This record gives sequence, structure tokens and C-alpha cells, in this order.
Amino acid sequence: MSKAVFPGTFDPPTNGHLDIIARASAAFAEVIVAAGVNQSKQRLFDVEERIAMLTEIAAPYGNVRIATFEGLLVEYCRREGAGVIVKGLRSAADYDYELQMAQLNHAMTGVDTMFLPTASENAFISSSWVKEIAKLGGDVAGFVPPSVHSRLLKKL
Repeated sequence: MSKAVFPGTFDPPTNGHLDIIARASAAFAEVIVAAGVNQSKQRLFDVEERIAMLTEIAAPYGNVRIATFEGLLVEYCRREGAGVIVKGLRSAADYDYELQMAQLNHAMTGVDTMFLPTASENAFISSSWVKEIAKLGGDVAGFVPPSVHSRLLKKL
């Protein structure tokens, strides 16, 4: 397998995201970590900030490239020549949703999806929970990379 896309909002990137990046980089010649751009959704971090954070945390992986995309993910994969979408799964609920999306994506363009189960120490982490806990004054240092943690504290 040569090229894969790991899509997400990454608002903010978490230790779970970093784990998937590391594992995908070991499985593919090239991994594009693609932050989705959707102008209708309100994010804590703008796209430039998310790209900067992803670039920092993915720096140790020479075969990982950071990018953004708008529109259909499968069309982005086609433009990039990527035949696989990588998705991390935390729970059965993630699987139920992602399986249907994977089947739809494959039917539309032939792009396959590879599911990577999240490492158990990251299974409960989500960007939404990290933001909520941080906004309420909770300590999220163990859930995000240090560079992301410092940016999150400055933002809030």
C-alpha cells in the first residue's frame, strides 16, 4: 500500500490522533493528515492553527504530510492518488457510523477504508471532550501532546 489519507477536524489534535498518525505512517509509504475545512462549522482553532499543531506533532514521521481539504473526502483522495482512508475507532458506536461511511465511499469511488482500533489508553479521548473539560478548568495535559496543550491553554 502506498498512500493513505487520515482525515479529521483535529480541533484540537489529541494523543489518540497522534497514535493513529504513528501507526498509519508505519503501514503506508505516505500518509496525508487532512484537516477538513467546513466554513459552516464553528471551531475553537482555525484551520491555520490546526495545521500548525498537526505539523508540530507529526514532525517525527518523515512520510507524513499535513494538508486541508474541502468537499467530498473521496474526491480529495482521488486528486491525491490515495487509495485508502485511515480511520481510528474508539468504540462500537464509531464502528457503526464509520462502516456505513466506508461502504458509501467505496461504492462511490473504490477508495477503501482501513480501521485502526484506538490504543486503550486513548479510547475515551475526543477533541470535543478535551475542549469541554479544558473550558471548565479541568486538566487535559494527559490527553493532548504538550505543544497542543500549551496552545489550548492560551486559546482558552
